Amino acid sequence: MRYIPHTKEEIQSMLKSIGLKSVDELFASIPESLVQNKQLALPPPMDEMTLLHHMENLAGQNHTVSRSRSFLGGGVYRHSIPSAVADLIRRSEFLTPYTPYQPEVAQGTLQVMFEFQTMVAELYGMEVANASLYDGSTALAEAILMARRIGKNRKNILMPKATHPEYAQVVQTILQGFGDHIVAIPFATHGGIDRGALNDYFNEELAACVIPYPNFFGVVEDCRDIVEKVHAAGGLVIFCVQEPLSLGLFESPGALGADIVCGEGQSLGLSPSFGGPFVGLFASKNEFVRQMPGRLCGMTTDSQGRRGFVLTLSTREQHIRREKATSNICTNQALCATQMTIYLSLLGREGFKKLAELNWQKTEYAKQKLAAIPGVSLQFPEAVTFNEFVITFSKPADTVLHELRKRGFDGGILLENGFRDLHHSILVNVTELNAKEDIDAFAEELKRTL
Repeated sequence: MRYIPHTKEEIQSMLKSIGLKSVDELFASIPESLVQNKQLALPPPMDEMTLLHHMENLAGQNHTVSRSRSFLGGGVYRHSIPSAVADLIRRSEFLTPYTPYQPEVAQGTLQVMFEFQTMVAELYGMEVANASLYDGSTALAEAILMARRIGKNRKNILMPKATHPEYAQVVQTILQGFGDHIVAIPFATHGGIDRGALNDYFNEELAACVIPYPNFFGVVEDCRDIVEKVHAAGGLVIFCVQEPLSLGLFESPGALGADIVCGEGQSLGLSPSFGGPFVGLFASKNEFVRQMPGRLCGMTTDSQGRRGFVLTLSTREQHIRREKATSNICTNQALCATQMTIYLSLLGREGFKKLAELNWQKTEYAKQKLAAIPGVSLQFPEAVTFNEFVITFSKPADTVLHELRKRGFDGGILLENGFRDLHHSILVNVTELNAKEDIDAFAEELKRTL
């Protein structure tokens, strides 16, 4: 972000306009214990060339792991992004627009959003998709709020513990007023949803059931039996997809009976970027479109019969009275959505399927390779997984991960902090960026560590 200086006169003028005498008064709400009154121990001023050299030396002290030797996943994934994506997204017509507040003027932006919606709807197997949301976690919260609006007096939301834990935290934060009605459903020994724990909730109080697909452990399961029971009870089914590349290999949520589908689109053309910004995906059956958060772009013709694009539906607080808005955080990550659209356009239908198959094959190879190491076992050996799987060690997992990092590997995500039942376990992620040689080298280092 650029540094834009203000003169002393300008600062005093701004303070006067809000009735303050000093900048310190502006921050008077900050507790004294948190205020830094000492001068920072900074080196003397440097010229630009010296400063850049100094920063490079500091950066050289960082511990880095090559992308091919990182096995981190958990909702943020490393995939190969064609150079053309970065080149196209930097074009000014894509880079500068945000959310078009006078939308019919921005025909190019609306057309991109229309294409994006079409791709998301096809990817999810649903009838209608919106013009994106913030990210996967807030999209899940929006899906639950939408289900509650549709269900009216129904209250209970069934959410498996194998849902991404950070998504669950966001849901609890946003739904604070009725968080007591979010029922945590345990996972079974196969890593999927514990069917027995659901039976008491198939009644008139059920608003919706969330199905993570794949779940946080990478497990993909056929949930049509759950879908049938939820629908029989009058509830809605929400599929949450944190790794959409899996849909190149497995049936779409729509084909499995989903009413609402939400999730994250980061793995489709967006780099991990230290955790964001990402792009939230959202789709539903057409009968629920009036309750969908965010905005919907449509294609039409003008008075002369020429094709044009418009905002067909805008149930956000900036367009209608706030109390009638479906959401108050429903702006879309337009640039990220555009980047995802470019990526999918370059990949194509067949390329998408082949990439999904490649990821699955590499993951299966890694599962077999790691499970053969003495002291390592698969936590859910019978589960069908995509890109991720859980392994358990015979010794503390945090010690193992620490040793692996010293040897140039990010071995996975420690699970015991968020899942008490998974002691000494880590979540391992494999994508097309992990070559066979990297997987073999990882297995050898893990064998030495154990």
